[in-house]
Amino acid sequence: MKRFFVSCLMAGVVAAGIACAADTEQKAAEQKSPELQTDDEKTLYALGLAISSQLSTFKLTPAELDIVKAGLTDGTLKKPLKVELEAWGPKIRPMAEARQAAGAVEEKKKGKEFLDKIAANPKIKKTESGVLVETVTEGTGANPTAADKVKLNYKGTLIDGTVFDESSKHGGASTMSLATGIIKCFTDGIPLMKTGGKAKLYCPAETAYGDRANGQIPAGAALVFEIELLEVVK
Repeated sequence: MKRFFVSCLMAGVVAAGIACAADTEQKAAEQKSPELQTDDEKTLYALGLAISSQLSTFKLTPAELDIVKAGLTDGTLKKPLKVELEAWGPKIRPMAEARQAAGAVEEKKKGKEFLDKIAANPKIKKTESGVLVETVTEGTGANPTAADKVKLNYKGTLIDGTVFDESSKHGGASTMSLATGIIKCFTDGIPLMKTGGKAKLYCPAETAYGDRANGQIPAGAALVFEIELLEVVK
């Protein structure tokens, strides 16, 4: 590797060489991407997706992902190991926690900038906890209380519009208690809606999942929910 760079410097083509190598690596990666034809192949690809969800906390760069792939390959195929798992395995959790904390700080910064713009709209309702409620369609029924059960349709997105969950994926409208088992954003925001209405809830991280990641939701992320309040369940 050292000789390669020295020769490139002497030839005066370092920049061109690097660009060419990067292009070659990218094309090779694209060529290696498998075509999924059988059920087994699709299931194995799904396995990769499942593993990737566990890696999201680490916010890996492409180069770091290659290192993880090398470890996965060596461990699975019983190749000679480059490090001892007993020695380096205990370092995995501290790395994950450190990267998650750093990611949460950045996410909160982006979330605050996003929410500040929404809050500038005088039509937006605001709660003491920081939840912002934008009425899309005014309902004609009663407001639920924070102690009620409600039936609703919902769609949850990140601030970039990425959908991470929606009631339609779970068979339709959901019934839930506003008093227990849900995020504070719902407990504080939904009582500001009238039954039959639609609204958007803008949730600071502190009223959603805080500094912990949750599936597709990064640590420290502000969230947006589109809510259709169907009824207060008695």
